[in-house]
Amino acid sequence: MLQHFLSVGEVAARSGVAVSALHFYESKGLISSHRSAGNQRRYDRTVLRRVAVIRVAQDLGLSLGRIAEALATLPADAAPGPEDWERLSRQWRDEIDQRIARLTQLRDELTGCIGCGCLSTGTCPMRNPGDRLATKGSGPRLLLGDLP
Repeated sequence: MLQHFLSVGEVAARSGVAVSALHFYESKGLISSHRSAGNQRRYDRTVLRRVAVIRVAQDLGLSLGRIAEALATLPADAAPGPEDWERLSRQWRDEIDQRIARLTQLRDELTGCIGCGCLSTGTCPMRNPGDRLATKGSGPRLLLGDLP
């Protein structure tokens, strides 16, 4: 019979996540543990699926806040199932599509700003005449979709 609770080292080994990351996830409320009689952390086996969801979401580039929101919709006392993952992935699809579009645009325009040789993204007469984009706010305005 399988042991119901796992030590932090066992969770780390099974999930491929460092012990320090597990402690961090716990401090952020993404996962939880119980304390043994010897005051050692013990995790329910269902934490393995939650950690898997966290890892996939982080690989997708989702913020910890966004991940926490999603995890709050999962059952606290059971491992997330296929229907849970389907629901989460639907919620994240638009955000991921927008990220892909921004990355594609960045890849396609990454060298465009220095293509003329002026090496100036702030005052380039071809891309940003008169530095008009400064009126639209800080940051990479062209890459965020603002037009000069």
